[in-house]
Amino acid sequence: MNAKVTQFIKKSKNWPDEVTELRKILLTTKLEEDMKWNLPCYTHNGSNIVIIQPFKAYLGLMFFKGTLLKDAKKVLISNGPNSQYTKRIEFNSVAEIKKLAPTIKAYVKEAIKVEASGEKTEIEQKAIPVPAELKKIFAANPKLKKAFSALTPGRQRAYLFFFTAAKQSATRVSRIEKFVPKILQGKGMLD
Repeated sequence: MNAKVTQFIKKSKNWPDEVTELRKILLTTKLEEDMKWNLPCYTHNGSNIVIIQPFKAYLGLMFFKGTLLKDAKKVLISNGPNSQYTKRIEFNSVAEIKKLAPTIKAYVKEAIKVEASGEKTEIEQKAIPVPAELKKIFAANPKLKKAFSALTPGRQRAYLFFFTAAKQSATRVSRIEKFVPKILQGKGMLD
């Protein structure tokens, strides 16, 4: 048992009883307990297998390579349109967790095998459209367009994803303007 996870549960306002029950189950497997991204994370030979995610509406148990699991019980849910590897099981009560305990253990066992096999899933690189606001700024500032084109594909995707996530045009423009200096320096958003 990791003392940091114990502290996390004590301080947790969302789902503390459910996290405790899930933890009990996971500690009976071959996983090691750790804290990563400020959440209880369970690893095998240093590789992430599952992480406990307390949300407002449910408690999630996310499998890092969930798309590679067979999901015989049909309990895995996609994490969203931008998640290509991960899938999760959602819980709303201790009783639900207890009922699914054999399934959780079986899925963890399978996830460990998948990780050990080195199996990977193909990542589908979806093209992110360049927002009209950025095109307009590029037209007015060719130096910025050249600097953006020189960024690595990953940095370009991160910027485009962030810019296009804004619902309003004014917010997109504001986001773009904020990062112009970094782009001109050849840096990514987090550099």
